Amino acid sequence: MPTNKIVEYVFFFGLLGGVAYLVWQMFAPFMGALALSAVIVTICYPLFDQLVPRVWWQSRSLAALFATLLVFVGVIIPLFFLTSTLVNEAFSIYALANSGSLGFSDSLATLQATINQLVPSMNVDVNNLTQQAAAWLAGNLGVIFAGTATTVFLFFISMIGVFYLFRDGRTFTKTLVKISPLPDNEDELILRRLAVAVRSVATGTILIALIQGTLTALGLWLFGFERFILWGFIAAFGALIPSIGTSVVLVPAILYLVFTGQYAFAVGLTVWGMTAVGLIDNLLGPYLISRGNHIHPFLILLSVLGGISVFGPLGFVIGPVVVSLLMVLLELYAVHISDRGAELELTNDNTDEYVTL
Repeated sequence: MPTNKIVEYVFFFGLLGGVAYLVWQMFAPFMGALALSAVIVTICYPLFDQLVPRVWWQSRSLAALFATLLVFVGVIIPLFFLTSTLVNEAFSIYALANSGSLGFSDSLATLQATINQLVPSMNVDVNNLTQQAAAWLAGNLGVIFAGTATTVFLFFISMIGVFYLFRDGRTFTKTLVKISPLPDNEDELILRRLAVAVRSVATGTILIALIQGTLTALGLWLFGFERFILWGFIAAFGALIPSIGTSVVLVPAILYLVFTGQYAFAVGLTVWGMTAVGLIDNLLGPYLISRGNHIHPFLILLSVLGGISVFGPLGFVIGPVVVSLLMVLLELYAVHISDRGAELELTNDNTDEYVTL
């Protein structure tokens, strides 16, 4: 290659890398909001497709505006309200635990005494674990309310991103396919499989867990428990754990009602857990999860916890999305690149055999 061509390539790619780095630094504060926009649009794009032929002049801009308003009213506002309540409860428990005036300190002491009696070698400070759990919730989810102005601004950016991705998303993906060095069919396969995986995870495993957590919180509220939203959130995490589910909250709650002599409430909560909560997992769960790529629930749990640690509150969705992307890329590797390697190896073997003969 001539020297002038090498200089041109070095200069071009050096300039490209430098400019790309500057753009990344400018966009980095908004990456969480943009990731939320991309996830919302991926999940709700069928809704946008349904709106386009039903609006005036089949305007994509008008359909995108209506879809964005529906997302804001139906998803963002309820999610913001629930997260606000959850953070307030976590801060309240953390403050009470630090002051030593936790409302259920006697119950915690009884639980710790029972653990020490059953397993004398296990030194467990249940009150300290409660403080740490509440601190983790308050620290990770409380980021949402660290600065009201910043939070409102990021949600505003996210909603603008939702609007433009609804309207111009197809043009954007076509541009990505065009500039990608991979073959166009493989780029389209990655985007298609990723969209299926995102919808499957969000409307399957995570949605089922959220519904079960919500129903658990509703049942606890009906039968007289305080801080039912926090327990419902814990039940939602439990629903991500195979073979455990919402029983991580319902079983101790039922036992508490039995030990305190509230037998009618105990029976009622048991029936509620077996019907309203259990039927969701047994009937609706397999239907929703089977509509897309299936990721093991344990991987979903790890991706949710890791996603919250890395990305903050949005990691509840972004974490599983990243794992879904990895699964898609591994599948693409297994289907295409490994097959090509096997074909090349077979060709070489045949060539060697021909030369030997």
